[in-house]
Amino acid sequence: QVQLVESGGGLVQAGGSLRLSCAASRSIFSIVVMGWYRQAPGKQRELVASITDGGRTNYADSVKGRFTISKDNAQKMAYLQMNSLKPEDTAVYYCNADFGVDGYWGQGTQVTVSS
Repeated sequence: QVQLVESGGGLVQAGGSLRLSCAASRSIFSIVVMGWYRQAPGKQRELVASITDGGRTNYADSVKGRFTISKDNAQKMAYLQMNSLKPEDTAVYYCNADFGVDGYWGQGTQVTVSS
């Protein structure tokens, strides 16, 4: 079992920045993929960005060039730096840890971008 706790969400104007953090309750060395997902009202949850244990990153087309995912294994943390935010980025953002055999979700953090 691992608990994931997201933080860093909030209200920001369009064009602004936020940095989301995901704190894991135990070592993340064995996590195959860590990902950030988001879910807007009335929409399905979608992958925003992911990073593998080897450091390879992947981004949704809608956030490429604006968002950056990173992780710090020693601190058991993952981050999502979000720049040039747009109103369409408004959603609840979730951290996900995929160990290959099972996966875990955080409780989510709300990001609201005003126009």
